[in-house]
Amino acid sequence: MVATLRLDGRVCIITALLVCRAPANPSCINSGIGLETALVFAQEGAHVVCADINQQAAERAVELIKTQVSDSKEALAVVVDCGKEQQIKDMVSKAVEKFGRLDVILSWCLGSGGQGTLADFFVNTLSCIPPFYLLLVPASPALPFPPSDSNNAGIMHPADDHALNTEERIWDLTMTINLKGVWWGCKYAIEAMRKNPGGSKGSIINTASFVALMGAATPQIAYTASKGAVLAMTRELAMVHAREGIRLNNLCPGPLQTELLMSFLDTPEKKERRMVHIPMGRFGEAIEQAKAALFLASDDSSFITGTDFKVDGGIHACYVTPNGEQSLAPPKNVAHRA
Repeated sequence: MVATLRLDGRVCIITALLVCRAPANPSCINSGIGLETALVFAQEGAHVVCADINQQAAERAVELIKTQVSDSKEALAVVVDCGKEQQIKDMVSKAVEKFGRLDVILSWCLGSGGQGTLADFFVNTLSCIPPFYLLLVPASPALPFPPSDSNNAGIMHPADDHALNTEERIWDLTMTINLKGVWWGCKYAIEAMRKNPGGSKGSIINTASFVALMGAATPQIAYTASKGAVLAMTRELAMVHAREGIRLNNLCPGPLQTELLMSFLDTPEKKERRMVHIPMGRFGEAIEQAKAALFLASDDSSFITGTDFKVDGGIHACYVTPNGEQSLAPPKNVAHRA
């Protein structure tokens, strides 16, 4: 792939790089949108700050940047729990201390919701709303919880149900990570970006979900509400800071091809139940989300702020899907290339 260096020398924080040790593929150490975006940004000349709640994931992402991206600029691994404000503040401070500025932050937050460690709760998105990237961590004394996965910027708790069944603690936990974590990221990123010289001071990309834009019969009241709140918050921040040269946009992914999702959709009937809603006739790939994030991070989108950037295969616009096979083969993820 020929890079155009659209982020040459810029400092970009990407949260949730993910550790993946899928049973069917033990060699897969990292997986998903966060890692894919880190590699794409590095290819485009960025200093990437790889931030994750798991140190192994952050360090592995930096290692992959060094080995897979020729002439890559220096990257930094940072441990952060997006459910804790001080850790997000420290993450931004470390990026600025290391590289002198902050230009981009992309929030795929993961955190404990201030409840200690991820061992305190089990996050699982094996529901009818497919996961967009995975976090599969082997059990260890530090992280003694079963394999789980996180949905784009935050969590979807297995006890997140409809309004009559969802407990307040589940609501609060979900809001802390999915909404407060994004708010804190914006807060400290804006403080840092204001100090950048020149007219264009930075781009903030907050990850929401297509479920915040349309109704779904699978109950997940706290998750859906948190994503809707991210959309509204980002739009307001975009207006407030537009004349400071700071752009904010929402990225709304559709369902992606992941090993965990495919193991869950283990029959043709299960796959078709989801596929029938996707006009393009296939699940998305992490590289497609990463390229969308690159566009929003770069000057290619210099006149775009306050948008809900939908990368969902047309789900948001569809009433009846077309007949026939998909016409375009999906691209290969950078992390999966030899």
